Amino acid sequence: MTEEQVLEALQSVVDPEVGIDIVNLGLVVGVDAAPDAVRVRLIMTSAACPMHRHLAQEAEAALRRAAPPGTAVEVTVVDEPAWTPERMSASARRQLGW
Repeated sequence: MTEEQVLEALQSVVDPEVGIDIVNLGLVVGVDAAPDAVRVRLIMTSAACPMHRHLAQEAEAALRRAAPPGTAVEVTVVDEPAWTPERMSASARRQLGW
């Protein structure tokens, strides 16, 4: 998979608390994509985010659906960098009225 394909697959994962996908919300902080393996690092909007497991599981499921059979998929939630509203895309800011 390419990085573009990874990000496209992750756009199907929506944060249920905000209603915006994790790519446009700025939660994807790292993508390592290769033909046989994909590693993604996510951050949460707050350190105490109750959705961290759910979002990581949904991201992994989306990547497994999009990846060729046999591709290793790993999704990790990391603490740094800290999320800030500046990480959101312009369209996400508009949706939230910022």
